[in-house]
Amino acid sequence: MTFDGKVMVTGGAGYIGSHAVLALLDAGYEVVVIDNLVTGFAWAVDARASLVEMAVEDARVRDVIRDHRVRAIMHFAGSVVVPESVSDPLKYYRNNTAASRSLIESAVAEGVPHFIFSSTAATYGTPEKVPVAEGDPTVPINPYGMSKLMTEAMLRDVAAAHPVNYCALRYFNVAGADPQQRSGQSTVGATHLIKIAVEAATGKRGHVGVFGTDFRTRDGTGVRDYIHVSDLADAHVAALRLLVDRPGESHTLNCGYGRGFSVLEVLDAVDRVTNVSIERRFEERRAGDPAELVADNRAILAALPWRPRRDDLDGIVRDALAWERKLAELGK
Repeated sequence: MTFDGKVMVTGGAGYIGSHAVLALLDAGYEVVVIDNLVTGFAWAVDARASLVEMAVEDARVRDVIRDHRVRAIMHFAGSVVVPESVSDPLKYYRNNTAASRSLIESAVAEGVPHFIFSSTAATYGTPEKVPVAEGDPTVPINPYGMSKLMTEAMLRDVAAAHPVNYCALRYFNVAGADPQQRSGQSTVGATHLIKIAVEAATGKRGHVGVFGTDFRTRDGTGVRDYIHVSDLADAHVAALRLLVDRPGESHTLNCGYGRGFSVLEVLDAVDRVTNVSIERRFEERRAGDPAELVADNRAILAALPWRPRRDDLDGIVRDALAWERKLAELGK
């Protein structure tokens, strides 16, 4: 089916959102970005897109939907730091769950038929088996995961009551940067391991903390499935096409490569790529961290024509490093 209208990207000035904007524009879609710029950057939004500085829970979002003929929403806006969600849960239920409810209400009121939601593997909590599949139990062990799972439940109920279909994409660990260096992870004080490690390699940090060495994993450190941010952005475009072509269907899909690397293996890769030996400081586990999260990605490979193109840990690190160096050149 033909897509007639614009795609609204909430949080499109942030890390993953800005890459989704690039992927949409490169695929020929028209894009309007909604971002309150609390953690995002206006300069990260490609000039081909329109940017409206606004919170997603603002009632004026309906005017933006109407004025820009929005026919699909990709919702990235929210808070994403797991330990912070444990110490400040109400922030996460406000920014992730309550704000999403307001946005979904605006979408329904204005007749937006397609909704793609930025969810997370944290919805699984500590999985009973690895790799974890979409049908496995969802028992979040932190408010971040629960805040996202609650939004998934809202979308499921709304899709049953209104002419809306949705795709909830459960991300595993997102890393890297646009290979053309148009965007990357720019957040000050970021908590993503590869971002932290390349900051250390370029002198922005003095060391990298390794939180927990007593997990039941091959080397005692946490194991995660790292997906390149540009592959993830491409998955969003493919998901949009699926929703448009099959308006009666909704989907929940894991976004990962199906293999995991430990914290120490990631740091070894950064040492390898940068030719710098990063100082590692071993610390206690952080609250809310499971030992291992790796995606069973068979469902997304079956549902979408999407295939990973950047499934290489050293390549992910190289792109992240190149972006870090670019930020340094720009003085950011």
